[in-house]
Parts: sequence; C-alpha cells; structure tokens
Amino acid sequence: MSYSVITITREFGSGGRTIAKKLADELGYAYYDYELVRKIAQESGFAEGFIEEFGEEASSSHFFSFFGNNWGALSINDQLYFAERKVILELAEKGNCIIVGRCADYILKDRKDTLNVFIYADMEFKKDRIINLYGETDVAIEKRILEKDKRRKSYYKYYTDRKWNRAANYHISLESSELGIDKCVEIIKSIAQ
Repeated sequence: MSYSVITITREFGSGGRTIAKKLADELGYAYYDYELVRKIAQESGFAEGFIEEFGEEASSSHFFSFFGNNWGALSINDQLYFAERKVILELAEKGNCIIVGRCADYILKDRKDTLNVFIYADMEFKKDRIINLYGETDVAIEKRILEKDKRRKSYYKYYTDRKWNRAANYHISLESSELGIDKCVEIIKSIAQ
C-alpha cells in the first residue's frame, strides 16, 4: 500500500522536522510545518507567531480564557485547534503531503492513505541537536526539552484523549538517536511507497 499523506509527530530535538523535510524532498511531497502555520493564520486570523508558539502546546490552562474571542464560547485554545484541524483536513484531501505535528495523526486517523510516524531520541542526542543546530547554550537545555514535550503531551491528551508518545497510536515509532536521520528517512520512505 502506498500512502499519500504522512504525519510526523516528534519529540523536541529528535530531528523529526529534519526527517519530515528530507522525506518530502525525496518523495516529491508537499511539506507542511511553517507553511501550515501560515495557512492556519489565514484561516483563523491568529498571528503566525501565536500559532507557532502555542499551536502544539496550548493546554486547558486558564491563561487563555482571560482573552476575549470572537468565536462564541470557544476558548482561544479551541479556536486554534479547530482552525488547525480544518486546514489539516483540507491539505490531506489534496494528498501527497507530509504534515508535522499539530495532532495531525489523530485528525487523520480514519484515512487509510495516511501513515502516522512518531520520532523520538535519547536526551544527549536531543541536547546536541538543539545546541548545534539552533545555537542554544547548554544552560537548562534539558529542562527546556522536558517542558516543551510536557506541553505537547498535555495538548495532545486534551484534544485527542490519547497518550502522545504511545507506540500504539502510530504506525511506526523510530528512535532517531539510534538509527540516524537518514536511516529514519529511508525506513519511512520504504513503507510509504
């Protein structure tokens, strides 16, 4: 079976975004990560910076409920999620695409042409990638990784009622620190075609 849509869910620093981009280039698929943010901004009216910061990490926190909204009784979290959902469904209908994060695996769970992938890595690998690729310092980097993934887990649980990193929620889970970025791309590509 070939898959026209691939979702990549990833731990922060695991290289999931890099894997998704390389895979899209090799398969000739559209790649949606930052472009997804732009499309969601157009759909929702939210600023791109807000979507980028909170689009995978919003929680049921009361922080967001202090802001007014123009979508009736929906919280800002819910407004953002439903805008993301609408755009993800539209992109999947076009086919031949890779979508990074934003509960896309759950949103598209009923589509038979979608391959859902989870990318994870050990802490040293993630710290090294974040320091070397993003130029961040080693100061509290492990804490930042843990906090970012904790917010992603919370967001995913809130909107899907599923565990974010549970292997049974994905078709495949790959450890990028063990396999390497290129091998992960190769494995996913061999399954997708």
